[in-house]
Amino acid sequence: MSRTHFIPRVVFTLVASFSTMASFAADTLPRNSDEPLAMLGSQLYFDKNLSINRNQSCATCHNPAKGFVDDRDNGVNGMASLGSDGKSIGDRNAPTAAYAAFTPVFHLKKGEYVGGMFHDGRANTLADQAAGPPLNPAEMGLTSKQLFVDRIKENPAYVIAFQKEFGAKILADSEKAYEAMSQAIMAFEQTDLFMPFDSKYDRYLRGEVKLSQEEELGKTLFFSEQFTNCNECHQLSRSPIYNKETFTNYQYRNIGVPENVELRQKNGVAGKDFGLLNNPAVDEATAKGKFKVPSLRNIAVTGPYMHNGVFQNLTTVIHFYDKYNNPNRKLNPETGRAWAAPEVVENLDLATLEKGPALDERRVNALVAFLKTLTDKRYESQIK
Repeated sequence: MSRTHFIPRVVFTLVASFSTMASFAADTLPRNSDEPLAMLGSQLYFDKNLSINRNQSCATCHNPAKGFVDDRDNGVNGMASLGSDGKSIGDRNAPTAAYAAFTPVFHLKKGEYVGGMFHDGRANTLADQAAGPPLNPAEMGLTSKQLFVDRIKENPAYVIAFQKEFGAKILADSEKAYEAMSQAIMAFEQTDLFMPFDSKYDRYLRGEVKLSQEEELGKTLFFSEQFTNCNECHQLSRSPIYNKETFTNYQYRNIGVPENVELRQKNGVAGKDFGLLNNPAVDEATAKGKFKVPSLRNIAVTGPYMHNGVFQNLTTVIHFYDKYNNPNRKLNPETGRAWAAPEVVENLDLATLEKGPALDERRVNALVAFLKTLTDKRYESQIK
């Protein structure tokens, strides 16, 4: 697959006021792609000049041509992202930005943490998330918000756009200018480019196509409480804000994912990743080892899998879940060795994981076939 980025045509005709900084109402998604704030956000999203070495943009790690994930090898088989400095390698797999606009703000509901951005929910909104990477020394690496403003001022079109959208003095205040950037990128990520809902599954629901027998079996298994528990975490019973299934309940679970030893041999990170407990807003011991349930949309083309990219293949993921119920699933098919122990043994969700019958290969293949139907139409040619 080509690694070139899809870059939309952007024309600045900005007329809105600074009041557009307010969060966009979820029930009015998606935004129009020609909305001035979204157009500004698209320009910023693809701009490599906003990294310390002018070699990395938001799209580098969230590539629209590859399901909004990092499709680079990065010297670690794509398990984590490489920073602008050319040497810093992350410890987590970059989550997709597709459909992320539907993620609720981080909150506690009936004893369960829900929502938030990143694998641990530490950013409330898309704007909060967008504000992180430019100043992260292991990512885009800008040394200050003022340096961001200086880079913006290098481009006369940006100066005009920021002033028209946020006021004549916006670039005189680096804090407000930086916040404006994050709001603009959020607006872009709220457009239908990120949420087309045009997968084969969506077309099937609209009566436009039929599923194959294998896909039908996979769908039955996926949504059945008798045969699998997939839908317990990966079904929202249709999003109330958009009447579309996002295939996540946005909650947090510890499913026993092992440490990615290979990645850590490359990035030098030591110690356990406690997931949700790393969120500054969380201090309960019961959060240790839990990670946000991801959307399954485009899952067939957005590997590697799990929060740390430890599995390369989608079939391996199904085998991993099945090992909790199938005594014949003793080996990781990617290594040929026994499954590694969970990185964090506390708070394993065994009540869900051990609640289902063993799967034979026919049913494993059917589940994979169904998951492939969740691929947006523009990525279907990338399915293997």
